[in-house]
Amino acid sequence: MPFQCKVCDAVYSRPDYLKKHLMAYAGEKPYKCSVCSVAFSTSWSLKRHLRIHTGEKPYKCTICSAAFPSSVNLKIHIRTHTGERPYKCIMCSAAFSRSDFLKRHLRTHTGERPFKCTICGTAFSRSGHLKAHMRTHTGERPYKCIMCSAAFSHAGTLGNHMRIHTAERPFKCTICIKTFSISGQLKVHIMTHTGERPFKCTICRSAFSQSGALKMHIRTHTGEKPYKCTVCIAAFSRAVSLKNHIRIHNGEGPYKSNICNAAFSSSGMLKRHLRTHTGVRR
Repeated sequence: MPFQCKVCDAVYSRPDYLKKHLMAYAGEKPYKCSVCSVAFSTSWSLKRHLRIHTGEKPYKCTICSAAFPSSVNLKIHIRTHTGERPYKCIMCSAAFSRSDFLKRHLRTHTGERPFKCTICGTAFSRSGHLKAHMRTHTGERPYKCIMCSAAFSHAGTLGNHMRIHTAERPFKCTICIKTFSISGQLKVHIMTHTGERPFKCTICRSAFSQSGALKMHIRTHTGEKPYKCTVCIAAFSRAVSLKNHIRIHNGEGPYKSNICNAAFSSSGMLKRHLRTHTGVRR
């Protein structure tokens, strides 16, 4: 005789299986971890959790050397070998190896952002994005460079930074010979070949290859100058303009003429100065 759940219609062959299933609805968690304070509704959930503490990984892949704490993890891993993607999007042709990947993808269609910042209210479609965002409030930078004192809030930013030390430029343009250390730089570079300018100003007809360039352009319409000098009252629409301005206060002149001994706080000022040597007026 089958034992059926009256809440979700799930059917079980034994009453004790149904009882354990009902605990999940009741919120009852009688199985407690002896190492930490976590509790579970089923004994097998506790058993699987304990492997986090013991490091036990009894489920081994027969194709490679990978091992996992649960059969579900192994099953998902096997799909990296077989290429199986059983979870299909009903709104586009995308398919995924894991149900949670599909769930996350669906948010690109629905616009759902269930992960909300408790400090500023910003919402995100992925929990990882919220976690990274929280570091902008806390100032936490857990990803530290082993070669210098730099630290970062994102693992990806650290990876990009490490290429400064290694000089690695793995992102290669398929049209010309240029290479880049960051994938985003390559993407922007490709637009110099295609002429694509996807970021369009809603006020005028200007268009840009980078979102940051559009953001700076918008300030020419709004007059916004968010970069403020801490020494005087000057303010600027671009961070680089503030940086150049600060050099006026500290006397720094990193841009040096190769013809005379003159030095300047910005590349533009050096360029103008060089025209006094060449006689070019434009």
